[in-house]
Amino acid sequence: MKDLTDVRKISEQELKKSIAELNEPTFRANQILEWVWKKSVRSFGEMTNLPKSLIEKLNKQFKFYPIILDKEQLSNDGTIKSRFKLYDGHLIEAVLIPVPAESRFTVCVSCQVGCSLTCSFCATGRMERIRNLDPAEIYDQVVMVNAQCMAHFGKPITNVVYMGMGEPLLAYQNVLDSIKLLTSEQGLHMSAKRITVSTAGIAKMIKKLADDDVKFNLALSLHAADDKKRNEIMPINESNNLKTLTEALQYFQIKSGNRITFEYIAFQNFNLGEEDAKNLIKIYKKVPARINIIEYNPIDNAPFTNADFDQVDHFAKILREAGVMVTVRKSRGKDIDAACGQLANKA
Repeated sequence: MKDLTDVRKISEQELKKSIAELNEPTFRANQILEWVWKKSVRSFGEMTNLPKSLIEKLNKQFKFYPIILDKEQLSNDGTIKSRFKLYDGHLIEAVLIPVPAESRFTVCVSCQVGCSLTCSFCATGRMERIRNLDPAEIYDQVVMVNAQCMAHFGKPITNVVYMGMGEPLLAYQNVLDSIKLLTSEQGLHMSAKRITVSTAGIAKMIKKLADDDVKFNLALSLHAADDKKRNEIMPINESNNLKTLTEALQYFQIKSGNRITFEYIAFQNFNLGEEDAKNLIKIYKKVPARINIIEYNPIDNAPFTNADFDQVDHFAKILREAGVMVTVRKSRGKDIDAACGQLANKA
């Protein structure tokens, strides 16, 4: 457990104050922050432009609490799932989704230990939500999976999606702080347009994203286009119904101009009928967004079946004929429980 102060949890001002109290020049704080967030080091000993005397002082006052790789699994399709151990012993998972033919390498990161939303099709939703991840713990997933990507494919990651364990808008500030570490010049300097945050749908927080002038993309886990069906599979809809969500998404779209995507799982004989298509088209006309139809990824003891090709194809055809932007996506990493909805720290 923790004893010394986590150097990655204190502000620049706090670090400068601590450095001054150690009778060292405050410019050393800027050097330390550059090593921490630009170069992603995990110890003071790696900071080669610091005097040894200062490193000894820092080691007595501060410590790093990075995530540690606990297990790595390679899928038949090239997807890699990593299980990471946190400083307090809890486990989280992140997934590398490589598409070398398109030069796209995406890391799917977690933002919470567990989840509180209990969506009936999601394995993570059956876990207790224990805590939010620190911004540094989210940052570490990107750094470590990037190293993994370089080792396996000789390429860096190109995209980050907050679609792993947890609901990002219930870990709001930590998620935004982690994105700042990824995008700022003082951090990894990634483009915010390469980052997508996915939410099950919390209207007031979607509006807050717009008010906070975020630059990243937003995805809504929609999965059903009427309240009755969505209530059945996603309890969060009972307090954030589709009318409320639609208004929040319109606000976000108008104020931010950022891209919105609807994620729509294809459940056999549940959400792919003609009435479902008509309801989805109505939503699309209010909130023009790309719709990703994705395979259902089986989890233990869930009453769902992935839809067959003909049912998905007919549904997508109705949408396209109405002018809806639709992509039918094949899941990756199902054989190692790394696909959407399957992350649950299984052995």
